Amino acid sequence: MIQMMQIKEIMNKIPHRYPFILVDRVLHVEKFVNLSAIKNVSINEPYFSGHFPDNPVMPGVLILESLAQASSIFAQFSGANVGENAIQVFAAIDNVRFKRIVVPGDQLKLQIEYIKHKKGIWKIKGTALVEDEIACSADLTSATREFSG
Repeated sequence: MIQMMQIKEIMNKIPHRYPFILVDRVLHVEKFVNLSAIKNVSINEPYFSGHFPDNPVMPGVLILESLAQASSIFAQFSGANVGENAIQVFAAIDNVRFKRIVVPGDQLKLQIEYIKHKKGIWKIKGTALVEDEIACSADLTSATREFSG
C-alpha cells in the first residue's frame, strides 16, 4: 500500500503531460482494492477560455478522462503489464452519471474501485466527488495496448 504519490511519480505511470494530465496527486493506493487521488480545478485550465467564458464549467468528458487516468495508475500499480512499448488505454465506459457541475476552485476527489481484470482488460468503478458530493460516476474499462514507436 502507498500513502501518497506526487506528480513526478504519476508522470512515470502515465504518458500524459500538460495540458492534459488530469491527476495532481495520488493520496492512497492499495493493490487490487482501490485508489484515491485529486485533481485541483483552476481557472487557468486552457478549456475554461471556451467552456464557457462567462460561466466556466469543467467539461464532463474531462472529468471522465481524469477518472480514466486514475484508473490507469491503479491498474499499473496493481500489476498491469505496461512496458516501454505499451500503454493503458481507455477502452469502454458504461453507466455514466453526472450529478454536479465542477467549476474553478473545486477539488475533484477521484475514487477508483477494483472490479476485475483478465488478460490485460481492467474493469474499474470510478467516482469523482467535490466536497463529498458525487459529481460523476462511471464503470470504466481499460486495456493494455502495444504501440510502435
